[in-house]
Amino acid sequence: MDDSLYDEFGNYIGPDLEEDDDEMEYDQEFSQDDLDADDQDEQDEPMEEASGSALMRIEDIPENQVVLHEDKKYYPSAEEVYGKEVETLVQEEDTQPLSEPIIKPVEIRKFIVQETDLPPTTYRKEFMMDLMNMPELTRNIAVVGHLHHGKTSFLDMLVADTHPNSPLNVEQPQRYTDTHVLERERGISIKSMPMSFVLQDLNDKSYLYNIMDTPGHTDFIDEVVAGLRLADGAVLVVDAIEGVMVNTERIIRQCIQEGIPMTLVINKVDRLILELKLPPADAYFKLRYTIEEVNQIIKKTPGGDHVRLSPERGNVCFASAQVGWCFNLRSFAQMYAESYEEEIDYVQFAQRLWGDIYFNPDTGSFHRKSQGGASKRSFVHFILEPLYKLYSQVLGEDQRDLKKTLRSLGIYLKEKQYGLNVKELLRLVLARFFGPANAFVDMTVRHLPSPLENARNKVERLYSGPMDDVYASAMNTCDAEGPLMIYITKLYNNKDATDFDAFGRVLSGTIKAGQIVRVLGESYSVDDEEDMMVQRVSNTWIYESRYRMEVEGVPAGGWVLLGGVDSSITKTATVVDHKASQNNHIFRPLRFPAAAALKVAIEPMNPSELPKMLDGLRKINKSYPMVITKVEESGEHIVLGAGEMYVDCVLHDLRRMYAEIDIKVSDPVVRFCETVVETSALKCFAETPNKKNKLSFIAEPMERGLPDAIESGKINLRWPAKKLGGYLEEHFGWDVLATRSIWAFGPDDMGPNVLMDDTLPTEVDKKLLFSIKDSMRQGFQWGAREGPLCDEPIRGVKFKIIDAVVASEPIHRGGGQIIPTTRRVCYSSFLTATPRLMEPVNYVEIQAPADCVSSVYAVLQRRRGHVTADVPKAGSPLYTVKAYIPLIDSFGFETDLRTHTQGQAFCQQAFDHWQIVPGDPLDASVVLKPLETSTAQQLARDFMIKTRRRKGLSEDVSITKYFDDPMLLALAESDILGVGSSE
Repeated sequence: MDDSLYDEFGNYIGPDLEEDDDEMEYDQEFSQDDLDADDQDEQDEPMEEASGSALMRIEDIPENQVVLHEDKKYYPSAEEVYGKEVETLVQEEDTQPLSEPIIKPVEIRKFIVQETDLPPTTYRKEFMMDLMNMPELTRNIAVVGHLHHGKTSFLDMLVADTHPNSPLNVEQPQRYTDTHVLERERGISIKSMPMSFVLQDLNDKSYLYNIMDTPGHTDFIDEVVAGLRLADGAVLVVDAIEGVMVNTERIIRQCIQEGIPMTLVINKVDRLILELKLPPADAYFKLRYTIEEVNQIIKKTPGGDHVRLSPERGNVCFASAQVGWCFNLRSFAQMYAESYEEEIDYVQFAQRLWGDIYFNPDTGSFHRKSQGGASKRSFVHFILEPLYKLYSQVLGEDQRDLKKTLRSLGIYLKEKQYGLNVKELLRLVLARFFGPANAFVDMTVRHLPSPLENARNKVERLYSGPMDDVYASAMNTCDAEGPLMIYITKLYNNKDATDFDAFGRVLSGTIKAGQIVRVLGESYSVDDEEDMMVQRVSNTWIYESRYRMEVEGVPAGGWVLLGGVDSSITKTATVVDHKASQNNHIFRPLRFPAAAALKVAIEPMNPSELPKMLDGLRKINKSYPMVITKVEESGEHIVLGAGEMYVDCVLHDLRRMYAEIDIKVSDPVVRFCETVVETSALKCFAETPNKKNKLSFIAEPMERGLPDAIESGKINLRWPAKKLGGYLEEHFGWDVLATRSIWAFGPDDMGPNVLMDDTLPTEVDKKLLFSIKDSMRQGFQWGAREGPLCDEPIRGVKFKIIDAVVASEPIHRGGGQIIPTTRRVCYSSFLTATPRLMEPVNYVEIQAPADCVSSVYAVLQRRRGHVTADVPKAGSPLYTVKAYIPLIDSFGFETDLRTHTQGQAFCQQAFDHWQIVPGDPLDASVVLKPLETSTAQQLARDFMIKTRRRKGLSEDVSITKYFDDPMLLALAESDILGVGSSE
């Protein structure tokens, strides 16, 4: 072979090979016997694969055309045979499985609805960017409310006003912010989605609105909490007929607890006209009753005494989002003022349009009492009757009367528009009559604060650092030139679900694309900087649900979507400057009013796909704020969620979007908790393995309500001792000395258990005891995380250190000695304090006709449910049944309910509280029979044994397992040894 014909890389550079076409033909057809023989012998014959589906055997290629160079084979003749555009691939052996095609089709992964280009808007992008630099003209709002009360439709109305190519379709609502494929299929919102608009008030002044559309289903309360953390105000959407529902009540309480100001939108007002067919006077009373329902909930909630929503105050709007209209008293009064030649003060006029104020058309005067005859309430006369008339004429058959009425209102339609579908015609007429949603802007501008006005309140509630450092000072003034501080609460996947982008609020500084930042996780602290990563921001976007508007930077007060920083974020994070001048502190993690108590175990159908499933679980953790994924000691992969709908959505995303594999799912079970109901019968102690240390504990139940207060963040261990002591003394009757002896909450910093130092300085060397404080806290939190009954978390227990003998030499009191001993003595004191099992209980609200109420009772009775209220729904033919049902008995409850009521009853469930399961879990005299329902007093034993079996533990709990020999003697003397012991 002539080396001069090839360059140093083995490429042929000699003259073209002149060969006849006959000499270039290769045998491309093989017999079936040849193929079978090749497969059987697994010969390592190199093959050349071309996208033209031609496969050549190496021996069929002329020897002078094969070039060997560094163990690679080049076939210069392939280019001449198949052309220059054909891609060739050389494989030493055929490793492609038979199940895969040789040429795969292009796979398009698309899991969200997304627009490819920026759609036209009624405002310029540059104008929006300029408004971002004026936080006083910005409003950050979360639209919240119950399921199907019209939040997403309300956002559709704003999209239709600002996006000319996105018309509102009444027949098939656009649901612009429902981008997830599952949201489109099921017709409910699952994710909180942001939109940013430039909107005008009644005086045509422009404001930048960052609005978060939140889900209404009770299972997705975590998305609502994540949205409220970024907002300065909330718009509560309530159905005019259904009124306050279970999720409405929970959201009101959450807003007041978070210090979020509220306004109210009474939506679907036209249902009173079209469905209930109420006369205008009755419709007024129904609207008034709905508003008072909301105010009653606010008044009952601690911290809501000063809040009142009322139309005359201007913080209530009336709307029909699907038809596309919205008004408040000021906007309606302005319409009258513009239609009359005489000058009318519409602000003063609006004050007379609600409440017990009557208008006498004969004299043209307002009165506090009815004058009889034609005298009517001003709201009925000036607002409801014109609205009813407009609806009746559009829905009626006589076009002549409609045209006459519309001409009097200055509304002119084309002739062909009168032939539209009646719903489309109604939307068109009312959109012309009411105009854009300026009333909504007027209400929120006057009653919800701007980022600048609300900055101090937001920082005090969210920032975990001192209020006098440089970061807090910059955030309090919303300083765009100050140090960077961004609070990340949501992660959104891209359209092919391969990566995530972080969404948050800029509280100070300005974030720009290409900037290097430090991403601080939830576990970050000044002392422990492990949960920190340095990242480069690849992109900064304004997130508009279906499209992203890329910008150079976002200043303080705005919402931003960051690319390239998600790798170290699991739930929430704090983004700061790369080079910080002082120690950084993080923003507080999210706390939810519900518990992730529904549990399923999963595994891949094909065991080799376990890595894919684990990667999918990591992405699930990022996508859903409240979901918990963990591995049990038995090796099971566990997914914990809020309810059936929640877990079903999580598993759908795992199968279809993130892992793309088939998985096996166990039957759903619930997470239990373990507690005690009495104080330990005797002082429990344990010695360390080296016999140099001895710890003595007792356990006792905590005061009612204290575990919930700790979990919800009402109490924080980082508070100054005076503040913490004052709170516990005032609300729970603790003495001041006891509050100063609290060492830790468990199983984490906001866990519902307490470790206290109850030793006396005269009996214990406090200096030595404090030297092992950290180790004892770790042992306590380890024990509180996995209780002795069935490895479930401990709840509502006070562990008190009564006595301690600590070795004087540091080498004898290390963590390896103290941590497991603390855990063991926690267990022994727990088991001698009358342990009990706790189960989660759901609050369920059922809407049903009067003749179905008896069936509702029957279904609840079979599932250990009990009814707390059974009241008719004012202004509707429905009854509302309020009840409690244990979560473990709630699986399939909704289906069962609809079956027994012929589909006439609808329910919503939400986690409410933990309650003690009847019976003693350690009662060895209880005999459980297979396939037989346990009685009430056997339930605790039943749940404990079956949970232990599922986790691969021994069936019974041995108290002696956690006791030393001296402790066993003490137990024997007190006759406790035989209780609950299998030995």
